[in-house]
Amino acid sequence: MRPAETLEDGGGLMGKTEKTEYIHVSPRSPIAVLACCLCLLGAAPALGASSTGTPEQVAWVRSAATRFVTAELDGNGAGACAVLNAPLRATVRGRTCEQRWNARIAGLLRTHGERSHLRAQLHEIATARVTVNGNVASIALPSALMSSPEDRFLWTENCWMLEG
Repeated sequence: MRPAETLEDGGGLMGKTEKTEYIHVSPRSPIAVLACCLCLLGAAPALGASSTGTPEQVAWVRSAATRFVTAELDGNGAGACAVLNAPLRATVRGRTCEQRWNARIAGLLRTHGERSHLRAQLHEIATARVTVNGNVASIALPSALMSSPEDRFLWTENCWMLEG
């Protein structure tokens, strides 16, 4: 129990006396607080324990992956291209990167269940293992961001760009 001090008119110095009231705290409250703290402490190492690289590098790779998947969900070919490495952004057979990705994303989003798959992928990115080795990084997701089996990022143009 914690005392709450109140002053009440009466005798004592300066015409005031102290009266102490008690606030009742349930014995379950400290246990609930302790349980919440333990859950948070237990989850914190799991978020990045298996990742390698500085926390900033890992966060930046996750940010790039998140921007890519968000662009796909929004049907934004230009947003997806903004995360791609330069060779993947090149014009191919007269079609710009944005045109190719707009077409690809439109077809992807017409596929049954693809939106829910992309939403799930967004959640997986937050806890996925990121490995940074020099100017190359990879993120381990249950399903690849692109068609290649490994999602590789390259540090170029002052940011992490998806190589495929």
